[in-house]
Amino acid sequence: MTPAGQGPTPLSLPEVEALAREAHATQKDKAGRPYAEHLQAVAEGVRRRGGDDEQIAAAWLHDSVEDDALSEQWLGDAPLTRRTKDIVLALTKRTGEPKEAYAERILATPGARLVKEADLAHNADPARLAVLDATTRARLTAKYATMRALLGLR
Repeated sequence: MTPAGQGPTPLSLPEVEALAREAHATQKDKAGRPYAEHLQAVAEGVRRRGGDDEQIAAAWLHDSVEDDALSEQWLGDAPLTRRTKDIVLALTKRTGEPKEAYAERILATPGARLVKEADLAHNADPARLAVLDATTRARLTAKYATMRALLGLR
């Protein structure tokens, strides 16, 4: 039970992980690997960078709304902290949104930049990029570098 006036106890990290793995179970990344491997790498990257449990939970869920694995309505109703929900929403790209606006939203949301940093680090991992064709590899490398610059990441 939670104290009167408070919402339900937020999902634990193992519960968030299980939920994210199930939500993305049928998805593969650009290299054909199970998408959950990317989510795990981002969550581990957040942990290594000193992120807290709310950021780690957001890392597991960072692509869930954008990829239609979970709905924005589900996220709004989910037993997660407001901060975790805000980070997930900040990292959810909107159709037709300029990359500058996307970066501004991330920078304006406490905790989101660290999660995006871990996401970009895994996306730009040379081992992941090496299995892609040269055109895709070049396009993604430029895209990730642009976002890192907009977020002030080295």
